[in-house]
Amino acid sequence: MTTTSIEIARQMAGDHNVALAKESVHALADILVGRKYKKGEMVLNEGEVCTCVRYIEKGMLRQFYFKYGKDMTEHIAYEKGEVVCLESYFRQEPTRLMIEALEPTVLWEIDKAGIDRLSIEYADIGVLYRKILENSLIESQVKADTLRFESAHERYNKLFQLHPEILKRAPLVYIASLLQMTPETLSRVRSASLNS
Repeated sequence: MTTTSIEIARQMAGDHNVALAKESVHALADILVGRKYKKGEMVLNEGEVCTCVRYIEKGMLRQFYFKYGKDMTEHIAYEKGEVVCLESYFRQEPTRLMIEALEPTVLWEIDKAGIDRLSIEYADIGVLYRKILENSLIESQVKADTLRFESAHERYNKLFQLHPEILKRAPLVYIASLLQMTPETLSRVRSASLNS
C-alpha cells in the first residue's frame, strides 16, 4: 500500500465534506484495513456476511447477483466510492449479493464493529459514518427510481451524467445489466446519444 490509512481517513472525510479532528483521523485510520484484489477476483461471495464498508482507493468493483441463472449487475463503484451490501451489513446475515473486482483494485475496509464503536466515542466520526450510509441509501433509491420511471435513453444519460467513468471503463455487458437493458439495446441507445 503506497497510501497510508491516515491519508485515506482524511480523504474519506474530505469526500463527504466532514471536518475530522486530528484524534478522530487517527482513530479512524486505526480501524482501516487495506486490501488488494486482482481483476476478476471475488471480494465477497454469496452466503458470506458483509462485515464492513469498502472504500475504493483505486480500481473498480461490481456488486451482482444471480436471477434465473442470469448474472445481474446491481452496482458499479470506482475511486472514492463505497460498496456495502446494506441488508447483510445491518442485519449481519449472509448476503445474496456478490462483489468482484473489475480492475486491479485497492480498497480499504471499515469494520462495522469498529466504526459503530468510534461513532459513539467521536461525534465527527458519527457524522461521517451517517453520510457514508446516507450516500449508499440515496444511490440505491436513485437507481430504483431510474429503473421504475425512466426510459432506456434517460437511464443511459443519467449514468453518463453521474458516472461517466463506468461508461468508459466497465465491460458493456455489465453496463447493460446495470441499466437493465440487453447489450443490443445499449448499443442502440449509445449510438443515438452520440449522434444527438
